[in-house]
Amino acid sequence: MIRFVCFASGSSGNCYYLATDKTSILIDAGIGARTIKRRFKEFGLDLESLKAVLVTHDHVDHVKAVGVLGEKYHIPIYSTSRVHDGIKRCYNVTEKLKVSARFIQKEVSFTIGDFSITPFEVPHDSLDNIGYYIEAEGQKFCLATDIGHMTEVIAGYLSKANYLVVESNYDEAMLLTGHYPQHLKERILGPNGHLSNRETAEFLASYYSPNWRQVWLCHLSKDNNNPEIAYHTVETSLERIGVKVGKDLPVTPLKRIVPSDVYILNENRQLSLFSDMDMNL
Repeated sequence: MIRFVCFASGSSGNCYYLATDKTSILIDAGIGARTIKRRFKEFGLDLESLKAVLVTHDHVDHVKAVGVLGEKYHIPIYSTSRVHDGIKRCYNVTEKLKVSARFIQKEVSFTIGDFSITPFEVPHDSLDNIGYYIEAEGQKFCLATDIGHMTEVIAGYLSKANYLVVESNYDEAMLLTGHYPQHLKERILGPNGHLSNRETAEFLASYYSPNWRQVWLCHLSKDNNNPEIAYHTVETSLERIGVKVGKDLPVTPLKRIVPSDVYILNENRQLSLFSDMDMNL
């Protein structure tokens, strides 16, 4: 049984938990270490049993707690050499990685416990940025965030997954008419910025697979998006190709600072949801 929980998703911090009965990992640790400890306690999880943190890129909203987790809790921190270089330069990471740093390469698969993991290229204005395609117990999970533009590489990994976590950062109209300065708008809209609701919706409609069991929309902007708009944009795009959201494909926008439910990934039945009050992990 594989469990997935989003602890946070957005510019204030990103942190995702994925676990089998024997192996637990985080993807990104962009919220405070104390908050992560509190989330583990709330969900009945054991932080000291965590096997690894997989890092997508070096921006602070993805790496804030990696120093503490790596050096004080002795949890291996995995990413590419360029991402590790960026973490070293990140002034918000006060505890620098030393013995806990682990180096990986794009398109070179590796194993952590029950998980077979393949990192892949994602364009973004960081020193380096990667997504993760993860297989375990017959399930295929893929996370891609902070996507400047959709590429065939990203689309390929998302397409063959059963469970997708994909960025849906902003609504174009909200961004263009909003209060952000022009240079920031251009950065977000640029080829190394973020993915809009429309772009995500177009990808999902163009590459739709009946093997998809759940899509989570991640990294929604506080100022230039909201969950209802993101959901409706995807729903409208999928309906055009005859896919009914909720019936044919569950789509869930992840909240920025509030943890999600616990999602159970199971190939023999539809996704099940349990709140942390209903299930002791």
